[in-house]
Amino acid sequence: MPRESGFTLIELMVTLAVAAILITVAVPGFANLIAEQRVVTTTNRFVTALHLTRSEAVKRGARVTLCASGDGSTCGSAGDYSDGWIVFVGPAFGEPLNPPGEILRVFPAGPLDVEGNGSMASYISYVATGETRQLGGALQMGTVTICDEDRGRNVIISRTGRPRVEPSVC
Repeated sequence: MPRESGFTLIELMVTLAVAAILITVAVPGFANLIAEQRVVTTTNRFVTALHLTRSEAVKRGARVTLCASGDGSTCGSAGDYSDGWIVFVGPAFGEPLNPPGEILRVFPAGPLDVEGNGSMASYISYVATGETRQLGGALQMGTVTICDEDRGRNVIISRTGRPRVEPSVC
């Protein structure tokens, strides 16, 4: 009589119990990894937008601006980048942000809080030299904070316009 191969009920139950224990241990760590990657991804999107803004300003020899935008076509006044942001050419010295010039790229809203402080509350503007300048001509320096509950990143923009990223507590 040939011997039948397969799993017994006991072997199957032990395997499922071991798998359940492994999943119970792994899931909280995986959730933290996903949350951390959301912060990193949003930070990278924002820094990419800053690099695009700066390089376009140098390339075009003109002011290029990144501003908070909920609708993808005008700059918002609240300064909350959480609803998304746009990169556009202009405005000229002393002109208002709205209506924006040629829109170069629209960055849609993400799942995190993104807020600027001080002179970076509603826009970040690069001039032809690659420096950040306010619409009135003064230097523009500050921090944009990206938060997801208890983890976050600060994008710090120096007086030369170069962004750097540091961890932040939210």
